[in-house]
Amino acid sequence: MIAIENIKFDEKGLIPAVVQDAQSKEVLTVAYMNEESLKKTIETGETWFYSRSRQELWHKGETSGNTQKVISIKTDCDQDALVVEVLPTGPACHNGTTSCFTEKLVENEQVGTVGIIPYLAEVIRQRESEMPEGAYTTYLFTEGIDKICKKVGEEATEVVIGAKNRDTKEVTWEAADLIYHLLVLLQEQKINVYDVLEVLVERHQQKRASTKHK
Repeated sequence: MIAIENIKFDEKGLIPAVVQDAQSKEVLTVAYMNEESLKKTIETGETWFYSRSRQELWHKGETSGNTQKVISIKTDCDQDALVVEVLPTGPACHNGTTSCFTEKLVENEQVGTVGIIPYLAEVIRQRESEMPEGAYTTYLFTEGIDKICKKVGEEATEVVIGAKNRDTKEVTWEAADLIYHLLVLLQEQKINVYDVLEVLVERHQQKRASTKHK
C-alpha cells in the first residue's frame, strides 16, 4: 500500500484519474484530483474530483444521483496517475451515456473481450422483459426452465465431445454456445453474472491466503 504523501501531483497540484467500472472494466471517464479530493474520495468511499474550469471540488453524482462507489485506487509505476475502480449507480457521462468514451477514432478488426459478457447478459435481460417475436432467446424463455436446462446440458456435452476429438474449432464454437445458454439460465434464475464471478474471486483469494500461510 502506498501513502498519499508519495503521490506525485503536477505543478498545479493535480493528478489525472482514470475511472473504470470495477466489474465490466470499461473506462468510464478521465478526471483530475488534487490532494483534498483524493482524501475525500478515500474517506467517503465515493469519487470526488477537482474541476479545472470551476477551480473547485465536485462530488460525482451530487446533483444527478449517479454516484460512484470506490472499489480500489491504484497508481502507476511513476505514481503520477491513478486508476479508480468504481461501481457506478448510473451513467458516468453528462450526456447520459455509460462512458464518456463513445466516439471512435480508429476501429480495426474485432477481438475477443470479456466485455461481451455484461453486454450479452443485458441483451438477454431485455429479451426476457420485451419478449420480441422471432428471437431465439424469447423462444427459450417461452419454453421455460426445462428447455433452458436441457440446452445447457446439451452444449456442455458438445464441449466435452469436441475436446475428446481434439477439435479446437468445435470446442470454441460449442463453448460460446454453452456460455450463452448459461447466461440465459442465470437470467431465468435472476442470478447476476457478477455474483458468479464474485464467487470465483473469493475462491481465488482464499486459495492465495491459504498458500501464503503454508
